[in-house]
Amino acid sequence: MSLFRDDGIVLRTQKLGEADRIITFLTRQHGQVRAVARGVRRTKSKFGARLEPFSHVDIQFFSRGSELVGRTLPLCTQVETIAPYGARIVDDYTRYTAGTAMLETAERFAENEGQPAVQQYLLLVGALRTLAAGTHQAHLVLDAFLLRSLAVNGYGASFTDCARCGLPGPNRFFSLQAGGVLCGDCRVPGSAVPSPETLVLLGALLSGDWQTADGCEPRYWREGSGLVAAYLQWHLERGIRSMRYVEK
Repeated sequence: MSLFRDDGIVLRTQKLGEADRIITFLTRQHGQVRAVARGVRRTKSKFGARLEPFSHVDIQFFSRGSELVGRTLPLCTQVETIAPYGARIVDDYTRYTAGTAMLETAERFAENEGQPAVQQYLLLVGALRTLAAGTHQAHLVLDAFLLRSLAVNGYGASFTDCARCGLPGPNRFFSLQAGGVLCGDCRVPGSAVPSPETLVLLGALLSGDWQTADGCEPRYWREGSGLVAAYLQWHLERGIRSMRYVEK
């Protein structure tokens, strides 16, 4: 029997029995972890409210084996709040839908339980912090998170230089299969031809140039979001269900 301590983000919860829940976390040291929180659905629960989606928490786990992730689910025995991001997110529908898509995406990219996904964890914490602060449009924060999540998982897109031959940009054509923009010589059938301003926006979101991103017109936001969603679906091989509810 072992005790483990880690900090993480609550990704989702599901009911178990009459009073318990299974909580899915993305943790700093252990990646995705599912654990049982006993009695948290009772009104007298000491830490039930701390185990809601979007919460950034410090958790103590109790495992019956020497490893945190094993044949049986560990127990969540102590929880302390680090940052209650959910309080600022769930009160605004636009932030809530964007945040829900972030949680689902993070869960998909870190689906191998017990395997560290530190970069994905740090991206999620930073994105939820920015989303809760409300300093940028929610859908821009979401698209920046999606692009950077793709990049840290090996699917980074090019929005300037040709993704095939490296010809310096700007280049006009965009291909999901090729991994970004293509020059005229490398263009493949089915390539999209987005607005130059849209490609500038996506490059800014990927690099963290918020001054450029915030200054773009809404029509480029919408076109960019469509490309990001398609690129994400291509590499995950199926869509993120929460994306259909995101307000643009």
